[in-house]
Amino acid sequence: MTEFRTATEEDLAEILSWAAEEGWNPGLEDAAAFYQADPEGFFIARHEGHPVAAISVVNHSPDYTFLGLYIVRPTHRGKGIGLALWTHALAYAGDRTVGLDGVEDQQANYAASGFVHASGTSRYSGTLPARASAAIRPASSGDLPSLIAREGAASGVAKPAYLRAWFLPAETRQTFVFEKGEQIAGLCTVRRCGEGAKIGPLQADSPEIAEALLTHASNWAGCALIIDVPQSATALTAICEGHGMTPSFRTARMYRGAFASPEAPLFAVTSLELG
Repeated sequence: MTEFRTATEEDLAEILSWAAEEGWNPGLEDAAAFYQADPEGFFIARHEGHPVAAISVVNHSPDYTFLGLYIVRPTHRGKGIGLALWTHALAYAGDRTVGLDGVEDQQANYAASGFVHASGTSRYSGTLPARASAAIRPASSGDLPSLIAREGAASGVAKPAYLRAWFLPAETRQTFVFEKGEQIAGLCTVRRCGEGAKIGPLQADSPEIAEALLTHASNWAGCALIIDVPQSATALTAICEGHGMTPSFRTARMYRGAFASPEAPLFAVTSLELG
């Protein structure tokens, strides 16, 4: 017998361990921040009492949902459990537009569920110079409204519940802001993962500010960095390639429903799991 239910935060920690086994390399403290984005937005399938599949359908706003963490354990693939969980969980989105970042060879399957290809994202990895900047400081709770607004302008949708948790420091995650005068001119979150550290989001007013944030993050992390760069972020792509970072794989950004992605030349997505 298979049952579907809303996942708990403890379940989510186990789901992220599955993601690590799949090679997705989640952050070491992703579970708590992900869960605060939408505690009702994570789903798990149990077969004969054992968890065997998961998916997230996180409602960021009354109009927008992001789908991710779609995993079926290898022992239970090909049995229809994943598709049944997909259908069950997507009902939670209601009539919202739903976005996802999926590997490109799954586009046909997502298209069959009404998703339309909008753009691509490339993952860059490599070691950057480690340079601390006096213009950069850790973000504070007072910065949150500005940071959430800046990320929303770059990504196309405000995600306040998610980012309020994401932008506050954790032991292995830190958000930095670049100050120009008394104004914030850029932001960057860096989080340690099983391998290296991921950047996201990154948003900056100029290539020079973006590069300063990245090298400052490199100094904090002390390891190789991983950045998911949207196709439209041409200036950020140039920075990554200029530092010898190499692309490892691409994902396809797809939507079910209307969504107009902004053209943000200096922007890295927060995470492929929650958008």
